[in-house]
Amino acid sequence: MTSRIAPTENGEERAKARQGVQFMKLPISLVVISKNEELNIERCLKSAENLVSEMLVLDSGSSDKTVEIAQKAGARVLETSWEGFGAQKARGAREAQHDWILSLDSDEALSPELAAEIHAKFSSLDPKAGYEMPRKSFHMGRWILHGGWYPDRQLRLFNRAHSMWNQAPIHEKVECARRERLNHPLLHWVFRNLHHQIDTNNRYSSLQAAQAVHGGREASLLMLIFKPWSKFIECYVWKRGFLDGIPGFIIAVGAAYSVFLKWAKIWETKKCQNNPS
Repeated sequence: MTSRIAPTENGEERAKARQGVQFMKLPISLVVISKNEELNIERCLKSAENLVSEMLVLDSGSSDKTVEIAQKAGARVLETSWEGFGAQKARGAREAQHDWILSLDSDEALSPELAAEIHAKFSSLDPKAGYEMPRKSFHMGRWILHGGWYPDRQLRLFNRAHSMWNQAPIHEKVECARRERLNHPLLHWVFRNLHHQIDTNNRYSSLQAAQAVHGGREASLLMLIFKPWSKFIECYVWKRGFLDGIPGFIIAVGAAYSVFLKWAKIWETKKCQNNPS
């Protein structure tokens, strides 16, 4: 299905993107973490192959064709154990050849307009700043533009001499002196289907619960009741998820359920700690 790219303000950049102009490759390393991403990894790498001078993939035990596809696409593959999201991305940045790092997930890709924008602005980028880009996600047959899913700005371009990923096991972020913004979208194929979304919500809620317990959080019946409801209202009403039709409603319910799982797992963990038997 053809993706709908957000409008661009620079007509010259847009024309170049449409025509597939070959840029002079920049001293940027694309760093991607992966595990069993054979459906996504080629699209991710291809989106940046004409922009960056190096493509590095850190693979943590793929049992499918991810490594083979990445190598065939021209990437250097480093096979590693899993260290957590922040630590894994930081390791990739340290292993790269260039100080400028473009960090993408396997299920993401640069839009042609974003690649053109990075190329046009590279000489004026501030090494002490991290660069955010709006992320647009595709799910249930459409681009999701509300409910908190867009613009969903992600900091993915930075200079490792001044900035670096923190060590957080989830919700990792780049620590930098200041943030600047790019205009064009990073594209994201967030879930393969609802089954994948449910599995992801279950896995992430466990990580979030463990992080919350480590930080001393506790759960109560009121939290179990009201936290999910407030999340649904936030996504569906306040952030206008209803404008995305039935997918917007499903996403809001899924977000609420993920919050419920997080707080239920916090309660379960604390209960087991207090009553080991």
